[in-house]
Amino acid sequence: MSNDQIKEILQNSKIIAMIGVSSEKKGEDPKNLKRKPANVVMKYMQGFGYKVIPVNPFAIGEKINGETVVESLEKISEKVDIVDVFRPSKEAPVFAKEAIKIGAKTLWLQYGIQHPEAKKISEDAKVQYIENKCIKQEYQKLFEKSNPVFPVLKS
Repeated sequence: MSNDQIKEILQNSKIIAMIGVSSEKKGEDPKNLKRKPANVVMKYMQGFGYKVIPVNPFAIGEKINGETVVESLEKISEKVDIVDVFRPSKEAPVFAKEAIKIGAKTLWLQYGIQHPEAKKISEDAKVQYIENKCIKQEYQKLFEKSNPVFPVLKS
């Protein structure tokens, strides 16, 4: 997928469902949560006006970065533009099917995540497919003309 295509997706999207955002584990230092990649990316994208809905079946009802965690994509009442996945590659085909079911326009697999079956499922359903790219880094590259890797965020 070209930079222009990715830029268009980011410009025309408002709501991101983020699968794999971490909740706070019992006894865990809350500072650790702020350093987890999905949480860093969620907060970053929120800072640029995106509504990011955290999806984590083990943290239903918890608040992460001001948003209530939902169990699954089907539990989201709003129209999702991008399904952004922070889960192992082997789970990607399931998320591709769920993204199609809820009418998402784009399935975005984060850096290090890719799966040929998820790609085929998405493309067959005319869902835009991005793999092995960080949505935060792409946003920075295309809109901020910089390319830092997870800069320290203000708390």
